Amino acid sequence: MAKKRSGALHKGFFKRSVDAAYLSKPAHSRTLADRYAAGKAFRDKCAREEQAEFVKDKSGRFDPIKTLLESGVGRIESLLPIRYGRMLASPLAFYRGAASIMAADLAEMPATGYAVQACGDCHLLNFGAFATPERNIIFDINDFDETFPAPWEWDVKRLAASFVIASDHNGHKASDCAAAAARVVECYRDKLKELAEMSALSAWYSFLDYEQLIEMTSDPQLKKMRKTSLDKALNRKATDEFVKIAHVVDGSPRIKDNPPLIFHPDHERHPEFQKHLLESLDAYRDSLPLERRILFDRFEFVDSAIKVVGVGSVGTYCALALFFAADNDPLFLQIKEARKSVLEPYVSYPSLKTEGKRVVFGQRLMQAASDIFLGHYVDQYGKHLYVRQLRDVKVKPMVEIFSPENMLGFARNCGWALARAHARSGDPAIIYGYIGKSNVLPNAISKFAISYAEQNAADHARLIAAIKDGIVDATIE
Repeated sequence: MAKKRSGALHKGFFKRSVDAAYLSKPAHSRTLADRYAAGKAFRDKCAREEQAEFVKDKSGRFDPIKTLLESGVGRIESLLPIRYGRMLASPLAFYRGAASIMAADLAEMPATGYAVQACGDCHLLNFGAFATPERNIIFDINDFDETFPAPWEWDVKRLAASFVIASDHNGHKASDCAAAAARVVECYRDKLKELAEMSALSAWYSFLDYEQLIEMTSDPQLKKMRKTSLDKALNRKATDEFVKIAHVVDGSPRIKDNPPLIFHPDHERHPEFQKHLLESLDAYRDSLPLERRILFDRFEFVDSAIKVVGVGSVGTYCALALFFAADNDPLFLQIKEARKSVLEPYVSYPSLKTEGKRVVFGQRLMQAASDIFLGHYVDQYGKHLYVRQLRDVKVKPMVEIFSPENMLGFARNCGWALARAHARSGDPAIIYGYIGKSNVLPNAISKFAISYAEQNAADHARLIAAIKDGIVDATIE
């Protein structure tokens, strides 16, 4: 379906699917009970039990390897074998790079149709801790490359399935895998209820304090490890980052080459490219709030290099840019290509003017607090890009060592964080009204997650076969 593009979201954008009679009431007369009822009405469109539906390798399903290869079109071809090599490592690694495959599957499933600003690539490794501009340490979603308006349950299902896949990867029993998926939905539901009972402003201001979450960790050893990781992140300085990935050459700071993962393309050494790069940085500067431009102007660009990151992002343009302020004060910015969201082909909502703006908008809307250097621009080649700090007290989850008990605790944290993020654009009372206080939906989505983990494993096996048959070229690092 052709969609109109729009530079702004119209008023009531995320309320299109809500009952007209409910929306006809003035806001001041809509009670909490009315909001719950509006959500409960979505059960007539999509029963909660239907959310369990998924048939592995059902007749007529698309070719997942073809979909995966299509998602590589327009990427840097020389880097694609690294992407497929990383996805080859395990079903969990495959899942991280298969957002386009799952989006196509979700689009064929029953859904409420109630839209929120969705993450689009909502898996457990895209959650973590970082510092806010006020230097609070919060726990939140930290990847928004695929963000787009979509039914709220698409994020919930992708997150729940990721817990099954990660739990299975860690050798947990099937019952533990199912329990972790159900816990995601239970905690998502409980946080929505809490937010629904707050004032609109209080809900908007809410955030998850990471240090409080650490104190809630039931495993003493994991609690200690989390405190140690946070202390290291808090004490990490920009100069430490410089020593790790840069050096001084003939008196000039330079990012260290470590091909094929970090390198300076030959064309970037050309004076004409450098001229265009500086013009692009001016365009990025214009996307920052006025007061942030004052801070950015203290820094002077000195170097940039390509850096291969993640799994799903491999092959898209991603670079490090190094800046310095007076007194040898470094700043690393990460520049990432923003392509069309994997969700966009399956929904009828308009996009924003550029893909970089889409990512920045989605991140600012969903996160409790965002990076002060978050911005976007279009470069001289027409690539849509967004910019953020390379690291800012970032703490990644240690999922690979989680026991079943640890996984349940992390499922709680992620479920809470996703509910808070969705409540920014959707009404938490409406979503809670659909879910209800019972475990009907948690159990249904847990069943879906188990089924989808089996599908993901089968798709991973297809990738292995495609590599063996020479259909897909992979590089093992």
